[in-house]
Amino acid sequence: MTNTIFRIADEAGMMAFGARLAAMVRPGDVIALRGSLGSGKTTLTRGLLKALGLEGEAPSPSFAIVQPYDLPEVTLPLAHVDLYRLDDEADLAELGLDDYRYDGAVVVEWPERMGDRLWPDALILDIAIGEDGMRRLTATVPPSWKDRWPLP
Repeated sequence: MTNTIFRIADEAGMMAFGARLAAMVRPGDVIALRGSLGSGKTTLTRGLLKALGLEGEAPSPSFAIVQPYDLPEVTLPLAHVDLYRLDDEADLAELGLDDYRYDGAVVVEWPERMGDRLWPDALILDIAIGEDGMRRLTATVPPSWKDRWPLP
């Protein structure tokens, strides 16, 4: 795995990063977003969804836990998952996340709540907020993304 670091100035920059990611995402992909509350995980996902064709609002899945988007709403089915409220790692099986990978992709916020159940082929994006408010995004790129990396 390789690491790449990006500096993102604001919300528009995070949306644009999500859009760039959308151009490369494929069925079966998992994008794991790690970062503190307010770091931009949901904003990045909204940028990705907008670039995939979503015209409406993309609510945070904090309470639903899994928010699926399907054809024709988007060009690639995607499940937006927020595990912040997951109480027990054993509850993961009930979410059926593997099923979403069959013909679509999965974006997981708070993937550390999966423990060792996080897929080894996941693209991991760690987002840290700097003192200046800039986001520092560190991408840990698995071999399954090598032919698509770096981002255009």
